[in-house]
Amino acid sequence: MNDKDSVRDFLMSRRARVRPEEAGFPRPGRSRRVPGLRREEVAVRAGVSVEYYTRLERGHIAGASDAVLNALARALRLSEAERVHLFDLAGRAPAPLTASASVPERVRESVQRLLDGMDSAAVVENHRADIIATNAIGRLLYSPQLEMDGRPNSVRFAFLDPRAEEYFVEWADIRRMCAASLRMAAGSNPLDEKLTALIGELSIRSPLFRQEWAGHHVHIHQTGIKRFRHPEVGRLDLQFDVLEMPGEPGLKIVTYHVAENNPTEQNWRLLASLALTKERGQEGHGPGQRGTGPAPVPARWPEEAGADG
Repeated sequence: MNDKDSVRDFLMSRRARVRPEEAGFPRPGRSRRVPGLRREEVAVRAGVSVEYYTRLERGHIAGASDAVLNALARALRLSEAERVHLFDLAGRAPAPLTASASVPERVRESVQRLLDGMDSAAVVENHRADIIATNAIGRLLYSPQLEMDGRPNSVRFAFLDPRAEEYFVEWADIRRMCAASLRMAAGSNPLDEKLTALIGELSIRSPLFRQEWAGHHVHIHQTGIKRFRHPEVGRLDLQFDVLEMPGEPGLKIVTYHVAENNPTEQNWRLLASLALTKERGQEGHGPGQRGTGPAPVPARWPEEAGADG
């Protein structure tokens, strides 16, 4: 049964309960009249337009998808019982949520040896697009991303780092791809607090992310072409392939290589040569730490020590 008054009262009361700073927004000043979150802040957190959220809050909730309802539950910090009640108000039963399995923060030494033996650039990412491991060519290819503060993250780089527009030849396509992959991850990992925090951070700091997120695109990009303007070797047009890691749930290997007779093949050979030179200059790192570039990927970032993925 869809009782519009009940929907309105429930959503408004849950919205009033959440302090802006709890949702990643700045602490409000004394002039703020609205207790809790504004409608537009809930919309940002949920990845929907203000107009659409306003319509939902007015009781027009029956047609909302499970993904939208779960996004609202995350945005309003609902308990499991409250989430179930939200689905009840929409007239259907929700699928039970289960916590995602712990995602490894580093790869096994055998996997690192596999990466190091590849002629392609290889990068390991988790479902949040955190960069977990690389081989030497991958480190040099991703060097601008690895220079970010904290754990490098491909989506955060694409939307928040000013170098991304120059680094990616087709920056708009990369942004769209990143947002679609992140939304796919959010649907599969609704209880991942780090993922929710990442989405909240991007929603607050990047208007471009809010625009892409509101599009609700969901896609898994397994193969294709990415074009880079690398700061050391110039233009690179590379084939990428995404390989799932059956023994490491939540992790994937992204490989890059250049086709023969590609106009950027010479630059690719230069990249590989530079990577080898830099790796030889850094011999002595432990397993998984050998590599090149200004910032080899640590096995575990300090702020995540002791934390589950």
